[in-house]
Amino acid sequence: MTKTGKVIGAGFGIAAIAALGTYFLYGKKGAQNRAKISGWMLKMKGEVLEKVEKVKDLNEKEYYEIVDEVTARYAKLGKVGAQELKHLTGELRGAWAHLSRELAK
Repeated sequence: MTKTGKVIGAGFGIAAIAALGTYFLYGKKGAQNRAKISGWMLKMKGEVLEKVEKVKDLNEKEYYEIVDEVTARYAKLGKVGAQELKHLTGELRGAWAHLSRELAK
């Protein structure tokens, strides 16, 4: 891969992460998300974002696998409420529609 190709790929990765983060905090339910966000939620979203950044050509299946993997790990911790985890997982999965539109631009 050429240097230009790597820079373009990194640019797409950064754009995807920025779009996902913006959607979580400023999307339709952004005010609600900011009001109820807690430390573990931020850590979980951060882990998803880190894993998304490492994937070169992100698609829906890979994104959902990342979300499921991180969710399973947090479910095992036992410190997270089942309802909160279910809600956050739904939000993360629902973010794919917004993220895919941003990637298409």
